[in-house]
Amino acid sequence: MTEPTAARIAQVFNAEFLDSHNTMMSGGAAEPLYEPAVGCEPSRIIFTHDYPASALHEAAHWCLAGRVRRSRRDYGYWYVPGPRTAQQRRAFFAAEAQVQALEAIFAQTCNVRFVVSADDFAASPEEIDEFRQRVQQCIAHRSKCLPERARRLYDALTRAFSDAPALERERG
Repeated sequence: MTEPTAARIAQVFNAEFLDSHNTMMSGGAAEPLYEPAVGCEPSRIIFTHDYPASALHEAAHWCLAGRVRRSRRDYGYWYVPGPRTAQQRRAFFAAEAQVQALEAIFAQTCNVRFVVSADDFAASPEEIDEFRQRVQQCIAHRSKCLPERARRLYDALTRAFSDAPALERERG
């Protein structure tokens, strides 16, 4: 029996960054969480349950977060659960476009289905479509220019998942 994809993603991440960046990834949480290093304990990226998409999304956040953000719980980001006001949705979309673009790039190399997430049922179809287009624009840009940690993870995931069967992907 093959290893669950989320566990393989965490294994690849840990092999790449535990020693070099004192950061480890694991799953099993009801909600995702990032905890900075404390004392001898490494920083921890904890993704939701055993969901590959959650692992890739949390890895994308970490790859884009600078040193100061990586020193804060959940990178110091605010989070307001839906339903959000229109202003809160705009702020969420602005913060998430780059993250979801990088998640999409990682997902493609792991053959994990990527779906843009507005994370708010109150968002209108027009808002979701605009956000989807923004993420697509970010994918086009990021595909040409990955930050150093993102490039390392992308390369490691490519090596680890080169034997994985391709999923049929929805175009949208």
